[in-house]
Amino acid sequence: MTPQPIPAPPTATYRLQLQPAFPFAAAEAAVPYLAALGVSHLHLSPVLEAVPGSLHGYDVVDHARVREELGGEEGLRALARAAREHGLGLIADIVPNHMAAVPRFNRALWEVLRDGPQSPYARWFDIDWEAGGGQVLMPVLGHRIGEEWDRLKVDGDVLRYHGHAFPLREGTEKLPLPQLLDAQWYRLVWWRLARTELNYRRFFTISDLIGVRVEDPEVFAATHGKILQLLREGVLEGLRIDHPDGLSDPGAYLQRLHEATGGRWTVVEKILTDGEQLPAAWPVAGTTGYDTLRHIDGLFTDPAGAGELLGQYRRFAAPPADQGGDWAATVRRAAYKVVTRELATEVDRLTRVGSVICAADPALRDHAPWALRTAIRELLVRLRVYRPYVNGGAEFVLAEEAAEEAKAVFAVPEEAAAVDVVRNLVIGRLGHGPDQVAFGTRFGQIASALHAKSVEDTAFYRYVPLMSATEVGGNPGCPAVSPEAFHAYCARVQRDWPLTGTVLSTHDTKRSADVRAGIALLTECPDRWAGLLAEVTEQTARGDAPAPDLQAAWAAWQTAVGFGRGFPEDPSGGHGDRLQQAMLKHVREAGLHTSWTEQDPAYEEAVARFVEAGPGGPPLHTVEEFAGALRPHLRANVLGAALLQLTMPGVPDVYQGTESEYRALVDPDNRRPPRFRPELLRRLDAGSGGAESAGPPEGPSGPPDLSAEKLALTAAALRLRRRHAELFGDAATYEPLDAQGPGAAHCVAFVRSGEVICAVTRLSLRLADAGGWRDTRLPLPEGQWSDLLSRGRSFAGHARVAELFTDLPVALLVRVETGTEL
Repeated sequence: MTPQPIPAPPTATYRLQLQPAFPFAAAEAAVPYLAALGVSHLHLSPVLEAVPGSLHGYDVVDHARVREELGGEEGLRALARAAREHGLGLIADIVPNHMAAVPRFNRALWEVLRDGPQSPYARWFDIDWEAGGGQVLMPVLGHRIGEEWDRLKVDGDVLRYHGHAFPLREGTEKLPLPQLLDAQWYRLVWWRLARTELNYRRFFTISDLIGVRVEDPEVFAATHGKILQLLREGVLEGLRIDHPDGLSDPGAYLQRLHEATGGRWTVVEKILTDGEQLPAAWPVAGTTGYDTLRHIDGLFTDPAGAGELLGQYRRFAAPPADQGGDWAATVRRAAYKVVTRELATEVDRLTRVGSVICAADPALRDHAPWALRTAIRELLVRLRVYRPYVNGGAEFVLAEEAAEEAKAVFAVPEEAAAVDVVRNLVIGRLGHGPDQVAFGTRFGQIASALHAKSVEDTAFYRYVPLMSATEVGGNPGCPAVSPEAFHAYCARVQRDWPLTGTVLSTHDTKRSADVRAGIALLTECPDRWAGLLAEVTEQTARGDAPAPDLQAAWAAWQTAVGFGRGFPEDPSGGHGDRLQQAMLKHVREAGLHTSWTEQDPAYEEAVARFVEAGPGGPPLHTVEEFAGALRPHLRANVLGAALLQLTMPGVPDVYQGTESEYRALVDPDNRRPPRFRPELLRRLDAGSGGAESAGPPEGPSGPPDLSAEKLALTAAALRLRRRHAELFGDAATYEPLDAQGPGAAHCVAFVRSGEVICAVTRLSLRLADAGGWRDTRLPLPEGQWSDLLSRGRSFAGHARVAELFTDLPVALLVRVETGTEL
């Protein structure tokens, strides 16, 4: 087949979380609605063969096949044909870093376990055969092997254990069980030994996911063949790359992928921390957009109120500084926990590499392994980013200040010189031989796993004064973003990465954007929050299920404020169950009283009783009254965040269902099959001359219907982007518009390419308390401007902001030329 021409980049994508309950056929049925909504591409979660029943698809088992549970390759091709008929393309999520470590489904791993290092598939996986004494550690047993002996069964040439199956090395089938086990290329062990004995690279700390060596050209070709075929044949048009930080050399991988795809639009799931830049040499369009999420959320966070909430939280829960009382201290303690426990085996392997390097260099000898291990640990816990890159500022992220702090841990100053050795190895100052490169690579891979596990999966659940800020890529220690910082960020994006991805909600966000919007409102009314907390705490204390943990109680009540009981547009119901599941995950991730691996059933039961009696029980009515009073300001936050994402620089990705009001908690809650609203979109189009010129729809009893308003806004912005891609693309421009007057700080506005104006209200409750807009004005560029969100309204000159926001707390203006309206 003749290769397809390189397609144009997306104007906007729509993320679909595929799973057996939502396969390709379901996505195909939604194509007409999604095309009418205004996106240019569907963004699909991983489509290759995964572990049966997987709800996410990131546990790939076969790169050569499209997942049968989703409809197989024919189902994917049918979806692509339907999408093309409606003017849409497909973007796919791919997982180069790891596969499922489940031998009975992963044929490549099966053959390695059967044939050992001589298997042609052995080069696929990052296995340290020497460390395992020639065997791959498989941590699958529920207890020590002596207690599981009777549950191991030989079935022909297969060894079975419960639902697990392992191949037997040829000629060992008839050996007595002890000798049979010793004769294999793998060793079955108690799952807890993975912390200290594991000898294959895994995804973060998940032993069920084994690292893949895509740096090997043959492995790259084998694991990317099907995806590249689908790109060449036009079934797919672009890619999202999962977790590039886990790869051996992300830059080299992305360059190879860029050449193989012909330069198709590609974004990477690279989490950037404050001040960190994406490596300029990476041949990608940009990131998946968590950096945008942080800036938009921060814009709707009041810095003074956030500080007041922190003080209240410290008085209410009284957490120790390093267990939730102080952000930096909490991160540091969490990092120590992860690096010394969950990642102990990875640190040991890195220490062995460092010891080999030192032993081979006379100038570096006599650095004891324990000193190198300590230096490695102390530098890792001080990293401010997920992974340092030598060509991307490693000397900055491994600063002299961090090195000096690490040295202070050593009692003997001379032994602290090991810190300089480790730092110089990472930076590349000690040469570029195979061992030195291996050390820097391994350090980077461990660093990304450590940051994710200690920050995202631990500290975010311990430090909870403002839970809207504990999001992937966020900085809870400094959650607010000023309008000036937001505009500066947008200008950088337009200049450096104009086709990067932007997001507000994803399959990985711990709370959907609309939940976070409700929680962020608390920074505008900390006194009201304090009153609510006192009232519901008293109500709960009178019952027989008091909070067993005040940090968890604070988190549960904040979640209840943002999540609510549910709403008519959410047919799944189950509010109490969903909140229970989210809080159970919360306390286990926090790891202060229970955890995934050291569960405390009594504590978990006490939390469940508290949630049932409190946030999931009668006091929720008090919370609902509180949230109801704030509903107009929630509306401003929800609509403002949505419009900013859809009009700022970058390519917006709309997560399934979020074009309407959408409240979801941490996975798996946010991965439920979506419910689309085609009938509502048709009503909006039929009733107001098109969603791009819709006024504020009213709910059944009169107040604005936020779902309808958000849908109308989303459709208007997406359709505008699709019709006039040039106004938002790589050649577009971005210029801030500064309001003037008493409410100027509450109006954020900008112009795209001189033809489109986005204006939103921020911190609307603070604005109302200060007396409203009064004579605040927004100077508009020359010409006449029509509001796409409110039919028949136009502005020119210095628009009064109160009039601009008469119907909605946001405005989307387009320039009207003689006889032509965009």
